Amino acid sequence: MLTRVKDLQRLKDLMRQFPVTAILGARQCGKTTLSRQVDGAHYFDLENPRDLARLDNPQTVLETLEGLIVIDEIQRRPDLFPLLRHLVDTRQQQRYLILGSASRDLVVRSSESLAGRIGYHYLDGFSLADVGGEFWRALLLRGGYPRSYLAENDDRSLEWRNQYITTFLERDIPQLGIAIPAPTLRRFWMMLSHYHGQTMNYSELARSFGISDATVRRYLDILVGTFMVRLLMPWHTNTSKRLVKAPKLYLRDSGIFHALQSIGTEAELFGHPKLGASWEGFALEQTVRALDKSDGEIFFWAVHGGAEVDLFWQSGGRNYGAECKFMDAPVLTRSMQTAVKELSLERLYVIYPGSQRYVLHERIEVLPVSVVWEELAKK
Repeated sequence: MLTRVKDLQRLKDLMRQFPVTAILGARQCGKTTLSRQVDGAHYFDLENPRDLARLDNPQTVLETLEGLIVIDEIQRRPDLFPLLRHLVDTRQQQRYLILGSASRDLVVRSSESLAGRIGYHYLDGFSLADVGGEFWRALLLRGGYPRSYLAENDDRSLEWRNQYITTFLERDIPQLGIAIPAPTLRRFWMMLSHYHGQTMNYSELARSFGISDATVRRYLDILVGTFMVRLLMPWHTNTSKRLVKAPKLYLRDSGIFHALQSIGTEAELFGHPKLGASWEGFALEQTVRALDKSDGEIFFWAVHGGAEVDLFWQSGGRNYGAECKFMDAPVLTRSMQTAVKELSLERLYVIYPGSQRYVLHERIEVLPVSVVWEELAKK
């Protein structure tokens, strides 16, 4: 088991500040393991029939407890949120740590009842900060889900991911009250994998799948809300250039992307036509996590038929950007120079798989993915 030092520290910071702290993330990303690293907690797992039965009369049970109380899979009992508000307001000796797998609905329900009383920590799978920068190849191929990354070989890892996809579609989605046939959503998810790293065209996707634009957006909302898909919004600037205004789509976990593309080994990946898109999504996710930015703080920037930046963010009143390139030695391009000028970038980082960092321009630096956390956690 890997100790997730940064996540544990962030969690403890939130728990000191808020009477209720929520860990949100996809199934099997490590929420339960992380919560069990906090000492002295009363633990309720709402997927355990015994714990679920214990909370048939939740006020009677919870108001007798002191200290930290952990409630796992709380999305199964949204009726608990008003009670938690009452308990933390009247029982100062209690703190709650709640865990859930459905982000959007859970945030809405909890924020309505617990406004000002709750802090959120979004947990993904393993990052390079957890496994070590030198192991980026394994993390790229297998993705960050702990059981996938720690599998004894690539075949076992791929089998776990395939089973995970099936379980997610056939069990988890229905438990969220979403009535979409599993084969339908699987085909949609597989089709989305072919758009990984591309600008979204809802009409094109709707025509390809034989459904309406509204249905495409509904299916996408489900996958975004369950941490499977990231829609990266465009950054708009005052410019005479014709900017791309549609979002870009990424599957958040590279291992799930590879499973949907039937890529099981490093050799298959490095010879696959989707290698560039795979690298872009992987490097982008690692960069976002190193920056510790929320979805509303990160963007991409692109001009139709021209310059682009894979990732744009602001920090300390300054603008920064990142380009993700799978190549041996990235070189200075006109697109990079245009982006630096148009966006007034303090620094543009070019993230690549090599081992040497070097400067292309006074504001453009090539950065190995293995040191992204060391460098960009400061920005």
